[in-house]
Amino acid sequence: MSSYGLDDEKFENEQLPSNISDPGQIAQAIYDVEEATATAFDIILEQKMIKSKTRASLIKFLQLLVAHHPSQRCRKGSAEVLVNFDEFCPLDMWSSDKHDVPTSNLKEVLHDFQICGKEVPRGYWMFCRGSRNETRGFSCGLWVLMHSLSVRIEDGESQFAFTYICDFIHNFFICEECRQHFYEMCSRVTSPFKKSRDFALWLWSAHNEINDRLMKEEASLKTGDPKFPKIIWPPKQLCPSCYHLQGPKDKGTNQIDWDQNEVFKFLMSYYGNTLISLYKGKGVLADDRANATLDDLVTSTNAVVVPIGAAFAIAIASCMFGALACYWRSRQKSRKPRRSWN
Repeated sequence: MSSYGLDDEKFENEQLPSNISDPGQIAQAIYDVEEATATAFDIILEQKMIKSKTRASLIKFLQLLVAHHPSQRCRKGSAEVLVNFDEFCPLDMWSSDKHDVPTSNLKEVLHDFQICGKEVPRGYWMFCRGSRNETRGFSCGLWVLMHSLSVRIEDGESQFAFTYICDFIHNFFICEECRQHFYEMCSRVTSPFKKSRDFALWLWSAHNEINDRLMKEEASLKTGDPKFPKIIWPPKQLCPSCYHLQGPKDKGTNQIDWDQNEVFKFLMSYYGNTLISLYKGKGVLADDRANATLDDLVTSTNAVVVPIGAAFAIAIASCMFGALACYWRSRQKSRKPRRSWN
């Protein structure tokens, strides 16, 4: 629970545990999830990826973050971006031209929002720090974010969350090969998810499928991180009950006799309770209903449940958030000033 400077020896690469370490290490990943969220939106703005055909996908993913991001300050920042999205990126932004145009002004304005707050250390990783600069980092943080979202949704949101995440990766992940592989896995799903458990297990299985492929590539090309090699997750050291008694028949995830009930319990604990335990210990996630914020108001609308592909529903959702913002701001005028979100 101590604070360390970015150059503290305790966080040097050589001192980091491997990826089969104490499960409590995931608690540090709350900062990496914030860093990955901020980095993702930086990439979207830098690469001018907000276009007429990707706008709706970004709105839906923002709704998912507002409702279920594990970091309170990222939920607040995402809510503020979402509330003001129509003002900064109106639907008719591209109407004067048949082609998408650069949105430098949008980049400048949205950068001021600091989607996860100014306190997030930029360009620094804790749980997701690799022993090489080109390994882990952003991709690790993004995976942790997606897993943490998958264990926080309700049953009725599972199909929406699946679609929103698939579309977000397809439209905004910068690695072309990676996003095509991920979208192919999404496309193989033929039946809608009815339970959050099913979606969480699908994402876990998809991640293991990717790890299985990368294990072979890294072994052949020698491109893996020697201290954090790709493995099938979770390893027995972290979840012995996830494996049936006879154990794995092979290293590949398809040959392992998993106890999926135990796997789901592990995912819920690892990416749910344990992930946010560091924040809980500091009181950041205290449930103070007397001091309701925009985060509480937006989350209570369950905004993630928006029909996919329905432009009208998106417009209604945007109006709803605008109304909530006005309500919140009017309430603040009658209150005594409070400290800022940051």
